[in-house]
Order: sequence, then structure tokens, then C-alpha cells
Amino acid sequence: MTQVFINGARDGLNVREFDSLDPAIQELIHAATEARKQAYCPYSNFAVGAALRTSDGTIYSGCNIENGAYATCICAERTAAVKAISEGKRDFVACAVVAQQDNGFTTPCGVCRQFLSEFVNGKDIPLYAAKPSNLPLRVLCTSVLQLLPNSFSFSNGK
Repeated sequence: MTQVFINGARDGLNVREFDSLDPAIQELIHAATEARKQAYCPYSNFAVGAALRTSDGTIYSGCNIENGAYATCICAERTAAVKAISEGKRDFVACAVVAQQDNGFTTPCGVCRQFLSEFVNGKDIPLYAAKPSNLPLRVLCTSVLQLLPNSFSFSNGK
């Protein structure tokens, strides 16, 4: 594997070539890429797509949706999660995020990290961050809890 410098550091072991990933992961990244095409981002021009797979194998995708009242904007990850939750699905098993950032990979913001951590049910889930182009496609392979260690949660015995 070729080491590429991103933000002054080597990619490291957690960056893989898209073609080397399991077909189920490729499918999830593809769903996020397609969702990104629906982004409504007239203010930032920063389109993001996300896709979540639930324990029954269903994929829910979402895009970021901006608004002139910035506090009402919603990220792609939360759009996908809200779609799943509103359909009764709360057991997420994987997430993919796709956005174009020249000097690195786009991972969920802090709000989305906390939001997703609410639905990982005490376990960690893999998170894949990719760009919509740049061949060969490289993917950052991480996880929700790696991105948000010691996340806030209520200990309610669930």
C-alpha cells in the first residue's frame, strides 16, 4: 500500500483502497455517494452524503440540508439516522460518509458523533469516510467510538 500524506501525516494502516473492501462496505459507500448528490448546500457548497446499515441489512442514506438559519441545518449522518429511527430501526451496524475535502477525509462532526453513539447500543460500529472521486479511491476505516471515545450516555440498564 502506498503511503500518502494527509494533513501532514501518513495515511497509516486505517486507510485502504476501495477495491480491497468487502462488497457490503463498497455498497454502503456507494449509497453515501449517491445520497451526496441530493445535498442542499447553497451556503457552504460542501455536499455530504451518509449511509447507515441496520442490523437487518437495510441501508438508510441521507444528505446534508442547509438553511439560512444555520442552527436548523442538519448533517447527512443525522438525516440518515433520523430516517432509520423514524422507520423503527435503531440498531446500526455500519456507517459511511462521503464528502470532498482536499486535505483529508470528512468524518462526522461532534454533534453527529454523539448522535450516532446513542444508537450503537454499547458496542462500536465501523465508520468509513471516502471522497466521491480521486481514483484509486481511498477509504478511511475507523469507528464511531474511535472518533468519540468516552461519549456521553445515560446508564439506564438497557
